[in-house]
Amino acid sequence: MKLHIQHLTKYQYGEKVPLNPHQLFLIPQQRTYFKIKKANWNISPEPVGKNERINAEGNPFFQVAFNIETDVLEVNVDLEIETFDFNPFSFILSPNIPYPFDSFEYHGNTGEFLRIYQKAASEPELTAFGLSIMSQSADIVTFLVNLLDKIHQNWIHGLRFEPGLLTPMETFSSKEGSCRDLSWMLMALLRNLGMATRFVSGYAYNPELDAGHELHGWIEVYLPGAGWVGLDPSLGLFTDHNYIPLASSFHPSHTLPISGTYGGLAASSFTSEVWIKEIS
Repeated sequence: MKLHIQHLTKYQYGEKVPLNPHQLFLIPQQRTYFKIKKANWNISPEPVGKNERINAEGNPFFQVAFNIETDVLEVNVDLEIETFDFNPFSFILSPNIPYPFDSFEYHGNTGEFLRIYQKAASEPELTAFGLSIMSQSADIVTFLVNLLDKIHQNWIHGLRFEPGLLTPMETFSSKEGSCRDLSWMLMALLRNLGMATRFVSGYAYNPELDAGHELHGWIEVYLPGAGWVGLDPSLGLFTDHNYIPLASSFHPSHTLPISGTYGGLAASSFTSEVWIKEIS
């Protein structure tokens, strides 16, 4: 399957302003189940410098610099990607993983590395909810499948255009949220059970949609032997070849597609549109 992805981001300022260096997390991460056939990143105004870098968590990004003042910043991503079938359950777990558990444990150097991905405020209600699903599940993979299904069936996934995140307990109590809110709630739930999770931002192709798409958010959980395994609470799925990740981090705020500042006191507004279609 070949996908054509267009992603337009536009910032407008109340007057012409100087742009400080920006970071663009708009480079698809390397995965074996897709190949980038064509890629263009058009930036207006034209930057004087555009350097590809890798951040502390292994995410590729462009560092761009400007030398003129402007009242509009536009970034237009145009990608052609070929995807291949990918079975998200095709992995082998390390032997002797304890199950069920009250608090999952990672060992050795891996455990040291994953600590920041386990950090979460204590939420007894989330813990109790997770343990109730675990008590009805035969193994850790079945637990994750049942947990995703429970969230998908009982929480409403909707668009929310306000910036920022709802707290995990706000989403848990209201039983609704955007993809990023549901993902943040699931991350907190699994972290309260000791599991390492990270937030992922990227593109998700839904063949049932004939209109525009949105930049999507999901999570990955670290399973010994299998590595990072993708989970989408919005659709109740393990992630497959329809998911194209751009950035992942221990906190969603580190996966914003574009980050940067500008000088002066002018107000700013922001719009973003994503189109994904299958091509022959």
